[in-house]
Amino acid sequence: MRLPPALPLIAALLLAAPASHAQTAAAAEPVRAGTFKQVQGEAWVGSTGAQTAQRRTPQPGDGLRESERLSTGASGAATLVLKDGTTLTVGPNSTVDLSRFQFDSTTQKGNFLLDLLQGSVRVVTGVLAKVNPDLFKVQTPTSVVGVRGTDFIVETQAAR
Repeated sequence: MRLPPALPLIAALLLAAPASHAQTAAAAEPVRAGTFKQVQGEAWVGSTGAQTAQRRTPQPGDGLRESERLSTGASGAATLVLKDGTTLTVGPNSTVDLSRFQFDSTTQKGNFLLDLLQGSVRVVTGVLAKVNPDLFKVQTPTSVVGVRGTDFIVETQAAR
């Protein structure tokens, strides 16, 4: 049985067709940077600058993505583990932005920038800070912390 001559052309066109809208949207969505392990009291996650209605309440097992903001209330606290093994514990009345997080588990390269806008955060560093500490930073409204240790706490007061 002989195939019609147009069949290989049709197959080639189908294989070269652009990705579906769902595939394109999935590729554009930021990758999960870490996973919540504990959440206590009031805690909210949203994109930086998100309106109150656009925030969600995280639960253990939920993800946090690059460019998301985590805020806690007076009775709130949250602990999450990032893909490189870094553990972040955010204290009460705190706001942090995971401004930058890239990690390649094969090469163990990437970078990290956490903006502590107010409150406190304890950081137990993972692979990124061990491999290249110059690319692992915590920033506050008045300073940038270059990491040279493996376990530290940063605290800042809200701007008045």
